[in-house]
Amino acid sequence: MRKFGRIFAIGLAVVAAGALTGTAAHANPTTKAVPTPALGSNVTIFDPSMPVEQIQAKLDATWTKQVDNEMGADRYAFYFKPGTYGTDAKPLQFKVGYYTEIAGLGASPNDVVINGKIEVYNRCLADGGTTNCLALVNFWRTLSNLSLKVNSSGQDGCRGGTNFWAVSQAVSLRRLNVTGGNFSLMDYCSAGPQYASGGFIADSQFPTVINGSQQQWLTRNSKVTSWSNAVWNQVFSGVEGAPDESVFPGTPYTTLAATPVSREKPYLFIDANGKWNVRVPSAQKNSVGVSWANGLTPGKTLPLSDFYVAKPSDPEWLIQANLLLGKNLLLSPGIYHISQGLNVLWPNQVVLGTGHATLTAVNGSTPIKVADVPGAIIAGVTIDAGLKESKTLLQVGNKNGLNFSSAANPTTLSDVYFRVGGPHIGKTDTALEVNSDNVLIDHTWVWRADHGVEGFTGGDTERWKTNTGRYGAVINGDNVTATGLFVEHFQKYNTLWNGNGGTTVLYQNELPYDPPTQADWKNGSENGYPGYKVNDKVKTHKLYGAGVYVFNQNNPSIHTENGFEVPNRPGVQLHHIMTVNLSAGTIDHVVNGVGGPAETTATGTPVFITDYPAP
Repeated sequence: MRKFGRIFAIGLAVVAAGALTGTAAHANPTTKAVPTPALGSNVTIFDPSMPVEQIQAKLDATWTKQVDNEMGADRYAFYFKPGTYGTDAKPLQFKVGYYTEIAGLGASPNDVVINGKIEVYNRCLADGGTTNCLALVNFWRTLSNLSLKVNSSGQDGCRGGTNFWAVSQAVSLRRLNVTGGNFSLMDYCSAGPQYASGGFIADSQFPTVINGSQQQWLTRNSKVTSWSNAVWNQVFSGVEGAPDESVFPGTPYTTLAATPVSREKPYLFIDANGKWNVRVPSAQKNSVGVSWANGLTPGKTLPLSDFYVAKPSDPEWLIQANLLLGKNLLLSPGIYHISQGLNVLWPNQVVLGTGHATLTAVNGSTPIKVADVPGAIIAGVTIDAGLKESKTLLQVGNKNGLNFSSAANPTTLSDVYFRVGGPHIGKTDTALEVNSDNVLIDHTWVWRADHGVEGFTGGDTERWKTNTGRYGAVINGDNVTATGLFVEHFQKYNTLWNGNGGTTVLYQNELPYDPPTQADWKNGSENGYPGYKVNDKVKTHKLYGAGVYVFNQNNPSIHTENGFEVPNRPGVQLHHIMTVNLSAGTIDHVVNGVGGPAETTATGTPVFITDYPAP
């Protein structure tokens, strides 16, 4: 008790003193002089009065550092104050590397205009960086809250007229208004194979979108002029201009007229009086289109002074003390080593990460626990497993605790990513455990790493035995909604859904690559674990647009009986599901012994089921 009392007292003193310091910013034509808060050494704030060359140089230098830094420890955020950057004659054209966030600071996406390009290209892995070009591991980057006027001036012919965003998992595009050219989700200007593996758009307006080689993608609550192509699984929810799904599976589109439950991610902005704030959008039901079409996104505005701005150098007890006092939390870019765990205890409390802020478990901790309260928000945070096994990496609610959740004000996880292995050995029993009711999961990637720099000498077999993660996402609460649920490579159930009334809009899963033998990949007498399991006791569940993929590269003879397993009852409905073989292993059936097999004789060819149970 003495230790807690000391923490509480020091926390009070810190909060009373204020969490922010600042210096005067450059004046700009659209806002008053603004004291710049101390957001961390890896946060850069641009002003429209700065020369384009200066901004370009800073962004180019960071991209050069980050373009191949997949397993590195550097994290960056770049914010643009309201105004216009680049001109028709001198555009601002830059690329975005790993662990980099680019965002505008306007109340509306139209308050910040980039005249130029913001791009991600393929990484070319052979012949001195000229061939074998693909985007399959272009992870961990964020672009949001600005307008992009596509300007290709000075680029070669192939790149003309199109902004390229060739990415895969843990990448989000939010609150964007793109004009002036096409937007391509693949890089078709470099030597093949040009593969890309998934992503997420929300609350945005786009012209023509070229999907190209993107294997799966969710576009939610947006507006598109047109959309071309699909590979395995393209899902649209509440999107004006979305393609018709009636062509399925000829073109694998899945289209929901409205999003059942949605809530946009909180965002930093500078208001008309020059004050720094965080806008916290409210939850919506059956929503369509962008949230900012008719003015400020519905919700509430919190002054930045309501947040404790944490730095990676801060002691963990100080961060926790501010949370206990009811402060919201803004995490500056960097890696935070969490040995005790951060507890979010208050209704409507916000934890907002910037620049892919990363919490790494130490000594088997659970880095974040959220109480059974309404309206708590965790956004923009990556959570890494540590060397000692954690029971969970993020826990929402207690299994047997009181439940004060709210359907009108759901606890929400937005752009929350999980990693078990990769930059270092990681161990967890369960990555994400949701025990509260009415939780909204809005874009997550729950990843047990299939590759990394851990230094294994025994290849995949050592990875299987050392980087242990049994369950990816376990959903115990009722009426939980997931929009954009990406879960991969866990050693038992990737997703286990135990609660009633659940809804998933886009599910993407790869089964683990690395089981050494069939005996290692066995669920009782059954061969393997399905990629998506709904508990036999569940009465109602809906799944829209889902894929389970197999690539048993460690032992291609391994079988998995079903991609999906669910109760066979009318209240459990699966719409547009598929399995696919990526050249090793076999999934015998799509769901409950129906459909299939996905085997190596048809590598890359999906096995589709339109509806289960069949109407």
